[in-house]
Amino acid sequence: MRKLLLVPLLAVLPILSFAKGPDCDSWPMNISEGWLKNAGIVDIINLDESKTKSTLLASEKKAKGLYTQIYHFIFYDTTGNTYEIITNSDASYEECSMSGVDIYLISKSHINK
Repeated sequence: MRKLLLVPLLAVLPILSFAKGPDCDSWPMNISEGWLKNAGIVDIINLDESKTKSTLLASEKKAKGLYTQIYHFIFYDTTGNTYEIITNSDASYEECSMSGVDIYLISKSHINK
């Protein structure tokens, strides 16, 4: 039930994202890959980076050029499994890593072969 409520919210968030801010998806993406490895979910070497999808869901301007950004990532491994992650971090035009990255694994799908 909770996931059903999350889907419409995630669909509407890009529309509400007026303050785009800096293009900083690489910082939370790299941290997420490391988190997936450290959590024992998937090794980075098994991820197919060419298939990784990144979507900026929201960007809120804070004081003095600082933005809070929420990204949705879909990682694919070499066997076709997917890992969906939502991240929350602060960024500026000068530096993408203005804060740590909060990482939420929202979906893990395995293909049975």
